[in-house]
Amino acid sequence: MTEPEFDLPPKASPEVVAERDALADEVSRELARTGLPVHRGDLDDGAEKKPGARVHVAPFAEGGVYVNWTTDAELRETALDLFAQGIDYADPPPVLRHYNSVLQHMRAALSEILASAGFEVTEPDRHGHGSMIQVKGFRL
Repeated sequence: MTEPEFDLPPKASPEVVAERDALADEVSRELARTGLPVHRGDLDDGAEKKPGARVHVAPFAEGGVYVNWTTDAELRETALDLFAQGIDYADPPPVLRHYNSVLQHMRAALSEILASAGFEVTEPDRHGHGSMIQVKGFRL
């Protein structure tokens, strides 16, 4: 049996990845200055499960620096377990509405905080990047 072949997107040059890494460090530093917990998702294997802002670098040519919010495991797992069991999308359970509301509000807050600090913040394709925001650089 042959192994399936997957076409991965082309990787960015080492110079571009280094620039993104430096930008991710600046983003992390600025978010930490506000008092938010921050984790580098591309450098810390456990960052996906830690509550707070998760900053990571996507090394692909079409990649960049992305930030999203992770709730505490209790809220996250409760909401995702309900979602996995199947829900009525017209009337989701309160905890799932709360979870989604937290993610939306924190996404907006992260965007506003980073924009206020002088970063160029954009909303990437939600289909491919979910609730993440993308940081493209400094405006100052």
